[in-house]
Amino acid sequence: MNLAEDRYLLAALRLAEDNARSGRGGPFGAVVVRAGEIIAEGVNLVTGSGDPTAHAEVVAIREACRRLRTFNLQGCEIYTSCEPCPMCLGAIYWARLDRLVFAATRQAAAAAGFDDAVIYDELPLAPERRSLPTYHRPHPEQERPFAAWASLADRRDY
Repeated sequence: MNLAEDRYLLAALRLAEDNARSGRGGPFGAVVVRAGEIIAEGVNLVTGSGDPTAHAEVVAIREACRRLRTFNLQGCEIYTSCEPCPMCLGAIYWARLDRLVFAATRQAAAAAGFDDAVIYDELPLAPERRSLPTYHRPHPEQERPFAAWASLADRRDY
């Protein structure tokens, strides 16, 4: 690990620890970095906000996108205090971040009471085999939204 990586991970870890002490949310922090500068920070705000998607990575990505006025974070990296959950990992991919660096593993998070193994285990299963009752109901109009999107000459693909 180089000094810059260590500095960014330490920033994420300090955010996580401060957040845990504050009681605003869980012990997780993240920073988004572009060209050697932290451009956004995020902490877990789930319990404080009542929003189950307010994980540190998502909060940091939202702030970076707001500041840069874009949904595409190519050219940026994210440093997190802990290995991202499946939702956050999906957000990192959708945001097109160049790189992810994390400190603690998901096993360490599980030992502290934050176990997302069930989600990781469920993802590769066919929808009908998941523990969440899931039903595919084809509908005659299901392709209409896609056709409407495809017909837009000035759409912004992502």
